[in-house]
Amino acid sequence: MPPAKPPTISDVARAAGVSRTTASDALNGTGRVDASTRDRVRDAAQRLGYRPNLRAKRLRTGRSQMIGFVSSMPAAVAAGPARLGFYMEVAAAAAEVALERGYALILTPPVATETPVDTLDIDGAIVVEPVQDDPITASLADRGLPVVTLGAQLGSDRPHIDLHSDLATRILLDHQYERGARRIALIVGDTQRHSYDAARAAYDAWCAEHRLTPVIETAAETAGPEGGYAAGRRILTAHPDTDGICAMVDAFAVGCVRAATELGRRIPDDLLLATRYDGVLARTCDPPLTALNLHLARSASLAVELLLGQIRRDEPATAPPQLLEPPNLVPRASTGDPR
Repeated sequence: MPPAKPPTISDVARAAGVSRTTASDALNGTGRVDASTRDRVRDAAQRLGYRPNLRAKRLRTGRSQMIGFVSSMPAAVAAGPARLGFYMEVAAAAAEVALERGYALILTPPVATETPVDTLDIDGAIVVEPVQDDPITASLADRGLPVVTLGAQLGSDRPHIDLHSDLATRILLDHQYERGARRIALIVGDTQRHSYDAARAAYDAWCAEHRLTPVIETAAETAGPEGGYAAGRRILTAHPDTDGICAMVDAFAVGCVRAATELGRRIPDDLLLATRYDGVLARTCDPPLTALNLHLARSASLAVELLLGQIRRDEPATAPPQLLEPPNLVPRASTGDPR
């Protein structure tokens, strides 16, 4: 017998008891379809074994059904030696959400401006923590592609997901203060990123409120832990009374541990240390580092949804920042908490 004809969208619509247009909108995540109808259509599609004709869909819509995931941050701070850092955690969550919406995620390595974004056949892109006047973001926008950034971009009103860098800084400072630190220094990266700018502003305000003298050092992003090591040594040598360091990048914090050890400073007995991102480096450092749960899976989900809304013309080109629940502290031994 000849093979059975594969089910069509009309078959799915008939099985779900809806129109062909409604079935198409439900499966593609477009239009205004209520949740119960969308679930009914998807159940019918799964039951029938329906598979969309992607080539025909591309000819009809002009879309590749692919979105880019790009970082202007160097691998030394975005991914780390094991390539399992901040960037990869967000990318994995974004890929899962995108696939559920019928889009594939193209992941580009975090290699600064050399990323050949002009060669990517994508419908839009998510850019992780872009620098001010970021060339990658500008190149994507010049192609007329929708762009959403994870973290705001200095000097731009581009749609973005707010990572609460100012609040994150205050949470870390308050925690170290509560643990007894009174001379806390701040380490940020050496590039113009919103997260560093917000951390500086929050730190200066916090120091003024507590009548403390601010001490801020910059670390070379491209150097990763070595950059943090150099910044940590500068702080502890020039300001030997420092009893707390807040490092805004986990790689910098790991470097600070080595600097403190070489200078005879015991963590946490003589020096408290905390960082923003609760990743592999924070958890495996010796001692383990107090950090923050930034709710990155939720951030990635919001970024994908915001981008797809623009691709489908459901959202304005300049949307307000999407707010997340605030970060929550994960205390560990580096601030004297054994948990």
